[in-house]
Amino acid sequence: MITWAKCCGRAAPCGWSAGEGARVIERVYPQRVADLQEEPRSEAARVANGAPATIIPSSGDGAVLAFDEKGLLSLAQRADCVIELVPQVGDHVAGGDPLFRVFPGTAAISVDAVAASVAVGQERTLEQDPTFAFRILVDIASKALSPAINDPTTAVLALDQLHHLLRNVGSRHLDTGAVRDASGQLRLAYRTPDWEDFVRLAVTEIRHFGASSIQIIRRLRAMLENLIRTLPEARTALLRQELTLLHRLAERIFSEPEDRAMAEVSDFQGVGGKRESPSQ
Repeated sequence: MITWAKCCGRAAPCGWSAGEGARVIERVYPQRVADLQEEPRSEAARVANGAPATIIPSSGDGAVLAFDEKGLLSLAQRADCVIELVPQVGDHVAGGDPLFRVFPGTAAISVDAVAASVAVGQERTLEQDPTFAFRILVDIASKALSPAINDPTTAVLALDQLHHLLRNVGSRHLDTGAVRDASGQLRLAYRTPDWEDFVRLAVTEIRHFGASSIQIIRRLRAMLENLIRTLPEARTALLRQELTLLHRLAERIFSEPEDRAMAEVSDFQGVGGKRESPSQ
């Protein structure tokens, strides 16, 4: 059988990125829920209000790739302190930038051991960075929508995968950025993306770069309407806001009433597919 990837190569990077993205989402956010309550914000901001006893700088330049949560928890318990990882996974740090802040405890802590609990490399990876999968797919779509390439079908393929990733991450408890010991004492704080980060990342640039493409507008509409119907109510307010932005964009861009009417239709293929029925 000749597959799409073998025919034109466009589906392969989208599919690989989405598959890796789904795996990292499962690792980072393992808990699926049917009825979400809004997650509390990261406790890192509250920890930052205190005065750290120690600031551990980055020894070199690079992107934060991953950190050892269990190891840092153990170190914090032994020193009876709170450790804050300052950059978010995926952030770039320069040599000398604060990497960790340690808040006063009852015992000394090994600075070398804390510094060794984070991996910094030259390029972002998908190990603990679910937003990177979104970033790769958005870049594929954005490049396809550039005037020099003008390939909205590839952008639709990327949106297919972004749609599945958003539905996956939207049905999970997103991390709170706080790790506690068995007694409930905060020991480790870190920054983590929230639902708004994922939605804005998946939609904003594609909406802007694909503003004049009816195919992209219809596929974005289909994605947003489907997610509103299938995700818990706590996730839908932001999706409805994005749908409103899409409607205003279509009204502004398409001067012909027939084109505006086409842009107001949901289509999973962009142009050529059937509209999803409410029962689906």
